Amino acid sequence: MPSRHVSLPRVPTAADERAALEQSLAALRDELELPDEFSPEALAEAASTRPEDPGNDLRDIPFSTLDPLGSKDLDQAFHLAKSRRGVTVRYAIADVPGFVRPGGALDAEARLRGQTIYLPDGSIPLHPRSLSEGRASLLPAEERPAYVWTIELDADGAQTDARVERALIRSRAQRDYASAQREIDGGRADEQLLLLREVGELRIAQERARGGASLPMPEEEVVEDPADGYRIERRSVLPVEDWNAQLSLLTGMAAAELMLAGGIGILRTMPKPDEAAIARFRSQVAALGHPWAPDVEYGEFLHGIDGAAPESVPLLQAASALFRGAGYTPFDGAVPEQPSQAAIAAPYAHVTAPLRRLVDRWGLAICAAISAGTPIPEWARTSLPELPELMRASAQRASRAEASALDRIEAALLAPSLGELRTALVVDASPSRARLLLDDPPVVASAEIADATPGTRIEVRVTAADIATGRISLSAAEADDAEPLAATA
Repeated sequence: MPSRHVSLPRVPTAADERAALEQSLAALRDELELPDEFSPEALAEAASTRPEDPGNDLRDIPFSTLDPLGSKDLDQAFHLAKSRRGVTVRYAIADVPGFVRPGGALDAEARLRGQTIYLPDGSIPLHPRSLSEGRASLLPAEERPAYVWTIELDADGAQTDARVERALIRSRAQRDYASAQREIDGGRADEQLLLLREVGELRIAQERARGGASLPMPEEEVVEDPADGYRIERRSVLPVEDWNAQLSLLTGMAAAELMLAGGIGILRTMPKPDEAAIARFRSQVAALGHPWAPDVEYGEFLHGIDGAAPESVPLLQAASALFRGAGYTPFDGAVPEQPSQAAIAAPYAHVTAPLRRLVDRWGLAICAAISAGTPIPEWARTSLPELPELMRASAQRASRAEASALDRIEAALLAPSLGELRTALVVDASPSRARLLLDDPPVVASAEIADATPGTRIEVRVTAADIATGRISLSAAEADDAEPLAATA
């Protein structure tokens, strides 16, 4: 199943379920042995290490950040300007390499963590918050060292040149997605937001022309309902979020080009789906009653799916099989035989989220050296081969934690509904089991229900919802007198 993005605001509601959920989420951290506090040595380094003077001063450029409301770990700031041939994109990335001493205590702990893990009851940061939400974060009105990418685009949005350098910057404004979208929709957007829309739409067109593909997964948020306690709200990703994401994708592609030209780096790669996988997906799409013209590529077909519609969930479930095999490919000398990320339809590297993702620190240091024509830092070169396993382990840990937390939230949502009937959409099915999406609340679970047909709706009864373990039990409505059918959320 494609990843589901869920956040849980701290709002009081049904006291028993709330207390049980908080206890369960706290226990989950212990069960999975998730990292807790940083060592005193790592905290001391985070508080005292000072980056070298970048040498370049770009504080006169009015950068701004764009993130979810309330974000504090601000990795990126952008500034866009019209040029004679198109648009100049400046993308500033937090100077994490300058704050983390290679071989030090903080470096060691960051390698063990691999990435920030976002859980409903709070995040587990890659770096101490004094760094990720303070000294290194691109907070407004604060002077910060940063890796500044300057990328030239032509009138069609195609890249014509790219370079990266360390510089001192000062962000002018901290924007959030919802407010930015309202300003654009209401005709009150400033030049930066208007240019972001222009560049974003051009880059989306470039992506579609390349044959890129993405799963339009909806955002989900657990919110308070005065009548029923909790509910999950689904929403489509805002256009401004997609436009902003295109800046990161553009920068990652520019980074990959630099690495390939320099003969050293680490790429984010994923193979193309084979013909058998495409044929299987076409068959599933046809069975679900969705037309797909033979001459339309799978990426273009996915662009037309409304991810927020519950009826799209079976399609997204089936399409997820096309996005397998992603990993990190380091190289030093000969370039990889398969350097591309198939969903992007181009070589790509992670360099835009160093506060939250370990591998980006290497990518930035390597790209800056290549761009300046200086030697690659020895720490980055010698440790490149270690990164794929470090990132694989952290991704597995984060995925397990996030999935288990969601199981517990869904059990809490269903706990007040024991014994009640619910309508469910069949997302996927085998002869003896079905994966279901309940209409309300939109909980996903697998149950031992035979001969279900994907894309159809059935009635089920909630027979158990264990908040402590995240286990949910459903029974088919027409078999109420039978033993409960176990379901795994």
